[in-house]
Amino acid sequence: MATEIKAPVFPESVADGTIATWHKQPGEAVARDEVICDIETDKVVLEVVAPADGTISVIIKNEGDTVLSSEVIAQFEEGAVSGAAATEAVQSEAQVEQAAAVTEAGAAPVVERTQVADQAPAVRKALSETGIAASDVDGTGRGGRITKEDVANHQTKPAAVATTPLSVAVGERIEKRVPMTRLRKRVAERLLAATQNTAMLTTFNEVNMKPIMDMRAQFKDAFEKRHGARLGFMSFFVKAATEALKRYPAVNASIDGEDIVYHGFYDIGVAVSSERGLVVPVLRDTDRMNYAEVENGIRAYAAKARDGKLGIEDMTGGTFTITNGGTFGSLLSTPILNTPQTAILGMHKIQERPMAVNGQVEILPMMYLALSYDHRLIDGKEAVGFLVAIKELLEEPARLILDL
Repeated sequence: MATEIKAPVFPESVADGTIATWHKQPGEAVARDEVICDIETDKVVLEVVAPADGTISVIIKNEGDTVLSSEVIAQFEEGAVSGAAATEAVQSEAQVEQAAAVTEAGAAPVVERTQVADQAPAVRKALSETGIAASDVDGTGRGGRITKEDVANHQTKPAAVATTPLSVAVGERIEKRVPMTRLRKRVAERLLAATQNTAMLTTFNEVNMKPIMDMRAQFKDAFEKRHGARLGFMSFFVKAATEALKRYPAVNASIDGEDIVYHGFYDIGVAVSSERGLVVPVLRDTDRMNYAEVENGIRAYAAKARDGKLGIEDMTGGTFTITNGGTFGSLLSTPILNTPQTAILGMHKIQERPMAVNGQVEILPMMYLALSYDHRLIDGKEAVGFLVAIKELLEEPARLILDL
């Protein structure tokens, strides 16, 4: 029975999407709820699953095509497996069994199913044009399947690790051109708009991280045993930022046209780097969260970002953002606003430096802090006061507990 496969219903903030990958081709057997297609939007990747056991009969929207919400992208035959697909499956099984038999005799290594199974048409074409054997390519697709990008990446590997000489002249420079993902294009648009449409300014300060490091060393084991979460630095920064936002409401506000919107809640976005680009999932009502909830929330978002599972609802809204370039070794930077928010806090690498303390030189673990803000709404006095408040709360963590 023929069934239409449609794109998911996109959220209101998403106009359309792009077919990123077809994991199944016409005639290939598909199991119920198996992912058959990925649709990339400006914010997230949506998965399309098979409605039942069967096969895809016709692909209407190819990779790279733009699709609208609920648009038909393919035709599906429920319970039907084409003769060609069945034959290929049998051949693949036979190849795997033959490879296993040869291995038992000690003549050759085991051949994985993904190396002998039939690849997607586009991948077969790329392999044929480049003369690369499927067994030589590391598949990064679902189930270890090879993608066109895997073939292209294999071509650009250094000559030192290649098994055959490269057919290019010595000294020839190689270029690789790939299209931007929709997410990266969207991020680029928003960052450019932030620099062009706001009066962005950055103020800096530094914080002595020794008190927090001492507290963390003292209580991290007990904290993890009690809460089942590791005690990191981000929870201290999130809680300190939340308290500072209460004292300086303009930093927690946003501009909507000619209006200023003061938010009576504290939703803090935490910038997370993923393979697809920078994403900013949001921790909701951080004033009501304890340290363990903050740590677990950040780690859950990081895992979802790594697996491409972040949803629109995870990244919608936010009144303030924290980004941590220190995880990559950044010593100092000027973060760009995450509009329509009016401020963003930048954390950096902790580095020991000689500091003057009560007339004596001490070596302390110091971190530079950067606060970028929209000068149209936030005055310098407020911005500096906000950053100083965070510095004081971090250097004397008891202030957070005693509400001082």
